[in-house]
Amino acid sequence: MKRLIGLVLALIVVAAGLSFAMLNPTAVSLDFYLGQLKLPISLWLVIAFAIGVIIGLAAATGILMRQRWQLARLRREVAASREELSELRKLPIRNTP
Repeated sequence: MKRLIGLVLALIVVAAGLSFAMLNPTAVSLDFYLGQLKLPISLWLVIAFAIGVIIGLAAATGILMRQRWQLARLRREVAASREELSELRKLPIRNTP
């Protein structure tokens, strides 16, 4: 069900993007320091969105890697604690007066 909702949502976004591109076919020039490039405004928006996604993924990658390393470390600590607890349970109980 979630995949179907995601697919319908993606189709709506694509349809909205296509209709925006059809309604705004005018080319817009963008001046860079080394030159000028003239493309339709819808393509400029797609380029800006793609650059934003790439920057966002790059920023999230560092955070995700740090969390994975921390998760692996904590899992090793839990395994060591469980092993130690298992060994302690094997020891006989001493009665101290």
